[in-house]
Amino acid sequence: MFFEYPYLLWLELLLIPLAALYIWRELRGRTPYLRVSNATPWTNKAGAAKRIARHIPFILRMVAVAAIIVATARPRSSEQFEKTDTEGIDIVLAMDVSTSMLARDFNPDRIGAAKDIAIEFVASRPSDRIGIVVFAGESYTQSPLTTDRVTLINLMKEIETGLIDDGTAIGNGLATAVARLKDSDAKSKVVILLTDGVNNCGEIAPVTAAEIAKTYDIRVYTIGVGAMGEAPYPVMTPWGIQLQNMKVEIDEPLLQEIASDTGGKYFRATDNTKLMEIYSEINEMEKTRTSVDSFPVYSELFMRYALIALAALILELVMRFAIRRLP
Repeated sequence: MFFEYPYLLWLELLLIPLAALYIWRELRGRTPYLRVSNATPWTNKAGAAKRIARHIPFILRMVAVAAIIVATARPRSSEQFEKTDTEGIDIVLAMDVSTSMLARDFNPDRIGAAKDIAIEFVASRPSDRIGIVVFAGESYTQSPLTTDRVTLINLMKEIETGLIDDGTAIGNGLATAVARLKDSDAKSKVVILLTDGVNNCGEIAPVTAAEIAKTYDIRVYTIGVGAMGEAPYPVMTPWGIQLQNMKVEIDEPLLQEIASDTGGKYFRATDNTKLMEIYSEINEMEKTRTSVDSFPVYSELFMRYALIALAALILELVMRFAIRRLP
């Protein structure tokens, strides 16, 4: 057994002056005596028992104070041993930030929903290194691989459209994500590629980027974001921003091919709920592996001392009442 706050045990020394003060008061207040030839008339065994018993409440109070001090010092035990070794997964989230992600078929819009649900996904995987890549007409790394969840979430919140040239360079986005993972030593490397359009620019063809991912044993899960048919887009007009329905175009055969070639899976998200289900499914498929060894598991022992203190205080009250009733 050891203590979290051992310096508090020095308070036990306060019991010494408390005991000395009690004894001094008892000696000072000792009753006068008279010498007689025969003490039989004054012999009273019940009275003697009362004189002895009246010290018990003080002893119980000292026990309670001592137990409270020990409990406050937080005693702990490390007799049990367990160890968990976690083998994390390296994941890069590649997110489309083209202006089409402002469509309002999601709440509040596609990019807002993608960010919110991705943040929940990041928070649910504390043992993995996660990075963020964004792409539109070009691509760049928003965050390298890291286990710093606070930084990741803050960087995710800062993602918005209009920061880079517009367009949909799926190949560039995937290639940048692969570049972040290719030198990783993790046994499992994953890219989650989210887009709502058709590849229409970029120097690297999506299929070529998929082949590179396959070479480095990187699985790619692709997500096509957008309602079926048409979706309301905010459009600037002489009367301000208004919503106009536009046709949703997603190159599903391409996304299916990328996922199939790399050992991943293609998903289609048509609303917030479906997108959340997709991330949950990926979360289940990419389980972090864990092995158990041994390391100390601490047990808190303060409760037993707190109960001792409580029992001593209750007994003190009972004894005081009982002593008063003695003859």
